Amino acid sequence: MRIAVVAASLDILGGQSIQAQLLCAGLRQAGYEVDFVPVNPRFPRGLGWVRRWPYARTVLNQSLYLPSLRRLRDADVVQVFSASYWSFLIAVAPALLAARHYGKRILLNYHSGAAEDHLAHWGALVHPWLALAHEIVVPSEYLRAVFARHGYPARAVPNLVDTTRFCYRDRMPPHASFLSARNLEPYYRVDVTLEAFALVRERFPSATLTIAGDGSERGRLVRRAAALGERGIAFRGHVHPADMPALYAAADVFVNSSVVDNQPLSVLEAFAAGLPVVSTATGDIAALVRDGETGLVIPPDDPSAMAKAMTTILEYPIRALRMARQARSEVEAYTWPHLRAQWAAAYAGVPA
Repeated sequence: MRIAVVAASLDILGGQSIQAQLLCAGLRQAGYEVDFVPVNPRFPRGLGWVRRWPYARTVLNQSLYLPSLRRLRDADVVQVFSASYWSFLIAVAPALLAARHYGKRILLNYHSGAAEDHLAHWGALVHPWLALAHEIVVPSEYLRAVFARHGYPARAVPNLVDTTRFCYRDRMPPHASFLSARNLEPYYRVDVTLEAFALVRERFPSATLTIAGDGSERGRLVRRAAALGERGIAFRGHVHPADMPALYAAADVFVNSSVVDNQPLSVLEAFAAGLPVVSTATGDIAALVRDGETGLVIPPDDPSAMAKAMTTILEYPIRALRMARQARSEVEAYTWPHLRAQWAAAYAGVPA
């Protein structure tokens, strides 16, 4: 069976591009023929400067991307990774239309935690396109329920994590070395993480916070960090996936403040590396991080509560170790050997 996977390449760092690469690697390992079709083709030499101009960038990208969809005619199944809003219209809708034109079986692999708002408010800009897919596949029961509320059955196949890339170690005791690995966008609320860290640092003066990720909020967050006191705070910007295991290995506690989310790969990676996790319970995180079992859950937009949970991890190391070990055992369910059969069923159209 030949699978065409339409998704962002690693030139756009994020959960979807990493998931697409992990899936393609697993499929090839299992004997599938895979054609990866990037929604962000490389620009010709000498035109890289166009990426600095949003509208020109989109025009050039589409002029390269749309012709590349002719490759879908050689596939047996087309799997289209999907976010929400404008990226859905620019990248996903053309792929769905092309795959239908070529008469292929289509899996719409929808990942965005903003699905509820997208389906509720984008009307004709989303629903007619969803009808082109033969099946909608989502990473979580949370998103499956969202689609069900809007009248769409969906198959849930969890996100992948390659646990072999991460060296598990017990943090005993955990030091005040915190890691945030979310992009710097409003719905990830990294500002709350900064506020909480400033509170923790009052009690643990040698505490550190490493922020891996970039985005539209970078300038504001850097200024906020300066106002709080930059001591111990390091903004690392975009970090290539190959370099992330070293960041997890160097940290002792993973922190997340998101208010819109689904099933973040960063949490799964933290589990794999053995980091105790402090997180909101947004989206499917509630199923991953169960309070007192696989991590500590905090309310959204509450720096004081987050700081208290971060301090609890440091003050109760045995409890933190127990949660980290439980999380490490559960993350095996998100590895390719456990998910291979579920993907094979989806491609073959076997009912979930």
